[in-house]
Amino acid sequence: MSRLTKSRLFWPIIALVVLLLFNAVFTKNFFSIQIIDNHLYGNIIDILKNVAPLALLAIGMTLVIATGGIDISVGSVVAISGAIACSIIDGRIGSFNNTLLFALIFALLSGIICGIWNGILVAKIKIQPVVATLILMTAGRGIAQLITKGKIVTINSASMVNEYYFIGAGYLLGLPFALFIVLIVLLIVLAFIKRTAFGLFLESLGTNNRSSHLAGIQVDKLKLITYIISGFMAALAGILISSNIKGADCNNAGLFIELDAILAVAIGGNSLNGGRFSVGSSVIGALVIQCLTTTVYALGVPPQTISLVKAIVIITICLFQSNKFREAIFGRFNYFKKSKDLLVKKGAQIS
Repeated sequence: MSRLTKSRLFWPIIALVVLLLFNAVFTKNFFSIQIIDNHLYGNIIDILKNVAPLALLAIGMTLVIATGGIDISVGSVVAISGAIACSIIDGRIGSFNNTLLFALIFALLSGIICGIWNGILVAKIKIQPVVATLILMTAGRGIAQLITKGKIVTINSASMVNEYYFIGAGYLLGLPFALFIVLIVLLIVLAFIKRTAFGLFLESLGTNNRSSHLAGIQVDKLKLITYIISGFMAALAGILISSNIKGADCNNAGLFIELDAILAVAIGGNSLNGGRFSVGSSVIGALVIQCLTTTVYALGVPPQTISLVKAIVIITICLFQSNKFREAIFGRFNYFKKSKDLLVKKGAQIS
C-alpha cells in the first residue's frame, strides 16, 4: 500500500475521484450524458473538451520543469499562434491556396520560434528561466496585438470557419476532436521519453546539472529541445482555443493559463525543482483543475470567489502529496491511537 501511495499517479487520481464523487452527491445531473447532433453532450464531455489546451501546456511544462526550468510565456504564445492562424484564415495576412493548412503551419512555427528564443536565452546566454520567459510573456501579447492590429479577429470566411472550428470544438465518433489530439500528442511524448534516453537525460539534468555535463550529456541542447516542445504545445493550444471561439482575442486568449499549467504539474506530484517527472500525472493534474472549474460553475459559486475556492482545494491537494505533511497528520493520529491502546492495556492489567 505504501508503494502505491508513493506513486505520482496515486494522489492526482484520488483528488480527481474525490471531486467526481462530490459532484455525484451535490451537483444535479453532473454525470448526465445525452446524444445531441450525433455527439455526446454533458458536463463530463465538456471537461474532456475544455481540458485539451491545458493538458497540452502541462505536457510541455513538465518537460521544461524536469530540467529545473520554467516557462511562464506559454500564455502569450497561445495568443500569438491564435492571432496568426485566424489572421491568415480571414485573409488579413497573405494569400494562400490552402489557407487552413498554411494557417496551421505558420501558427505552429510561431510556437517553435518562441521556444527557440526562450531556449537560447536560457541554455546559451544563461539567463534565469523565469526572467528569460518573462521577456516573451511581457512582449508576446504586444506582438499578437501587432499581428491583429489591436482588434479582435473574427473568422468571416464561410468556407473556412467550419473546418477551423472543428479542430477545437468538433466531434469525432461522438467525442471531442481535441481529446484525440491530446491523446496522440501524449502517446508520442511518452514513446519519446520511454523508448529513448531523452527522459533519463532530463531527470539527470534536473537532479544535478553539473554532474550531467561532466557525464557527457549535452545539457544546453536538452534545455533548448524542451523549450521548443513547450512552445510547440503552446501554439497547438492556441489553435484549439482560437478555433473554439472562431476568432482571436489577444487580450484574453491564454490569459494566466501558464499558472494553471504550472499548477497541473505540481498537482501531478512533480517537483518544481526538477528531476524525476511524470507526464501522465501532469495531464491528470490538468483534469483535476478543469473538473474543479466545472464543478465551481455548476454549483453556481459567485465569480468573485471562484479563484479563492480553487486555491483552497489546490493547496489541500498539494499538501496531501507531501510526505512530511501526511506523516505529521497521520503520524499524530497514530500516536494518539497507540497512547489510547496503551492506557487501555495498563488499565486492564491494574484491574
